Amino acid sequence: MSDGDYDYLIKFLALGDSGVGKTSFLYQYTDNKFNHKFITTVGIDFREKRVEYKSTNPDGSAGRSQKIHMQLWDTAGQERFRSLTTAFFRDAMGFLLLFDLTNEQSFINVRNWMSQLQIHAYCESPDVVLCGNKCDLTDQRAVSEEEARELAETYGIPYFETSAANGQEVNEAVDVLLDLIMKRMERCVDKSWIPDGTVRVNGPTDPDVSEGSKKSKCAC
Repeated sequence: MSDGDYDYLIKFLALGDSGVGKTSFLYQYTDNKFNHKFITTVGIDFREKRVEYKSTNPDGSAGRSQKIHMQLWDTAGQERFRSLTTAFFRDAMGFLLLFDLTNEQSFINVRNWMSQLQIHAYCESPDVVLCGNKCDLTDQRAVSEEEARELAETYGIPYFETSAANGQEVNEAVDVLLDLIMKRMERCVDKSWIPDGTVRVNGPTDPDVSEGSKKSKCAC
């Protein structure tokens, strides 16, 4: 795909406490690499990737292939950057919420992050995928898979155990989030929650999707 050759611009936001591996997770997804050096994100950063999304028709048959330009925003986990981070919530269409499987406090804080999303995101039930990161560090594990899945079920969101180090379930987690977003755009009658610039002029011509709009709560 050339620089301007895509149908949708989709913005995801990676959230979670400092040190859970958000930057490494996104780097693994976009570049298939792992950086062993820990670098704290200051404020906001982002990475990009182009993917092909194949929709599914109501009868289960394969729909047309759509070209997606993904912007994956990396947020600082420290409290002092919280006001800056939450300012980006409303423009994001999906959220990757990460915690560290070797750090129980980061798991406990998932509830706080979900509360922030319900307040600041485009609606009170945005599309979120929960990721228990660093699953490769089995001997240091502090959160059981059962606990994590139980919490995800409480919020009605998918859960993946991921490793930014070896790539385990990283692509799968992002793919599921993208699928949730694309399906939400298809089924929503009220398109006002979709950020301006999401649909390219060379993309779908459905006026309901293509209309630029002011942000509001999604009734999906």
